[in-house]
Amino acid sequence: MNHQINEWLREHRITEVECIVPDMTGVARGKIVPKDKFVSDPEMRLPEAVLIQTVTGDYPDDSLLDLTDPDMVLEPDPNTLRYVPWAVDPTAQLIYDCCRADGSPVDVAPRNVLKRVLRLFDEMGLEPVLAPEMEFYLLSPNPDPDIPLAAPVGRTGRAEFGRRSYSIDAVNEFDPLFEDIYDYCHAQNLEVDTLIHEIGTAQMEINFLHGNPLELADQVFLFKRTVREAAFRHNMYATFMAKPMENEPGSAMHLHQSLVDKNTGRNVFTNEDGSPSEIFFGFIAGLQKYIPQTMPLFAPYVNSFRRLSRYTAAPTNVEWGYDNRTVGLRVPHSSPAARRIENRVPGVDVNPYIAMAATLACGYLGMVNKLKP
Repeated sequence: MNHQINEWLREHRITEVECIVPDMTGVARGKIVPKDKFVSDPEMRLPEAVLIQTVTGDYPDDSLLDLTDPDMVLEPDPNTLRYVPWAVDPTAQLIYDCCRADGSPVDVAPRNVLKRVLRLFDEMGLEPVLAPEMEFYLLSPNPDPDIPLAAPVGRTGRAEFGRRSYSIDAVNEFDPLFEDIYDYCHAQNLEVDTLIHEIGTAQMEINFLHGNPLELADQVFLFKRTVREAAFRHNMYATFMAKPMENEPGSAMHLHQSLVDKNTGRNVFTNEDGSPSEIFFGFIAGLQKYIPQTMPLFAPYVNSFRRLSRYTAAPTNVEWGYDNRTVGLRVPHSSPAARRIENRVPGVDVNPYIAMAATLACGYLGMVNKLKP
């Protein structure tokens, strides 16, 4: 495995490697290592405590910590090796998995949380398919936290104003930035699909192509870094807070989900005759029953709850309905083969690994216990 990584580094004339681990908040923790050191001494360790740091660098509760503060052994996942397109020198980034000294996985590592849930489906011969939609705001530089956030200046030389939902011209205001974002995504094999202007002032949404949940969680994790870096180059900030401005809509990460049979590739949410299946209804029922209990995973901060609002497209309920954006669980109109459930509860501030694991776990429990929505 390391030989495969080393060959890639040599081929791309890499000088540094960013060795990263997603923590509980979705922040990239880790080390930046010169390539020669990486090749000669590939073993990597980090304290287990870094996984549960809060966004402010505190720790949530002493009872979660092993007071001996042990190290984790980090194992690189070669599938995550990517170029860092915004770096000055040729730089690579590599996501690591967290293990203990005996080789067992560190169960609180977000990637391991998602892998554990995916194994439950694997044992049933099923493969979850996800498609995340990510909303975020572009902002003017804001070094003083006491000054309210403001929209950035676009190419016409003026800041955006008012609500310009789905406006092509409003997206074109920031064309140079989005060219960079697309170039950066292409260089990292991040499979972004559609770009639209959302309801808020300088609020954007990027959708990802549907696919494997672990790969998509990696892509969402890296995408947040990518957008921030691209924005810096254009003298803007990008924020993935759920509700960065009081009088503007919040930002969500809607999760479209379906299940396919691993042998046939058929969507098991649909019966042979094209009607919705018992698994489909069980999955909805599981989300309805367990989302309220897993809300800290979908809304991890005080700010997260400011986004949720009654009678709006940021619903405070777990009702379900066809093509209805005021319910927490929307079933978009689609062909029987594309039948899916959209979880509209998570904010864009979630940890993608944990939010994807949570939504799939809720649906799984409803499916295996044959719950009724």
